[in-house]
Amino acid sequence: MSARGVLYVHSAPAALCPHVEWAVAGVVGVPVKLDWDSQPAAPGSYRAELNWQGAPGTSGSVASALNGWQRLRYEITEEATPGCDGVRYSYTPSLGVFTAVTSASGEVLVPEARLRAAVEHAAAGELDLGDELTRLTGRAWDEELEPFRYAGDGAPVRWLHAAG
Repeated sequence: MSARGVLYVHSAPAALCPHVEWAVAGVVGVPVKLDWDSQPAAPGSYRAELNWQGAPGTSGSVASALNGWQRLRYEITEEATPGCDGVRYSYTPSLGVFTAVTSASGEVLVPEARLRAAVEHAAAGELDLGDELTRLTGRAWDEELEPFRYAGDGAPVRWLHAAG
């Protein structure tokens, strides 16, 4: 079974670009060479996109390989496959990583158990329900990454097929 998705490196300093390629190559098992373009939302940094195809869970492995790299902003998506939900990982240096189950159209889906817990905690006065729903849907990550996403409009598309 094969999954597919997209890695969006929204911003990386020049010195980090080859390290991103090596990290992704280490996960997918084939050499990776990204086409880096200037990132106008962060002068002096670069952006790249990579469409990928590999084993289910590849997005999580790539996110783990890149997690915690300061001065890097990225998102990686994985489409749903039989038995596996779609997923999106978003990372910014100031917020860390956000993980969400996604619909076929890419919308964040909040699991029932998390919604029930939010309602219960709000009813007990432990949190504000609106704030918690905003957190559960990753709004802070979307707001921080949105200026970087616009730079990708019209970017070239490349496909990577993982080796194993």
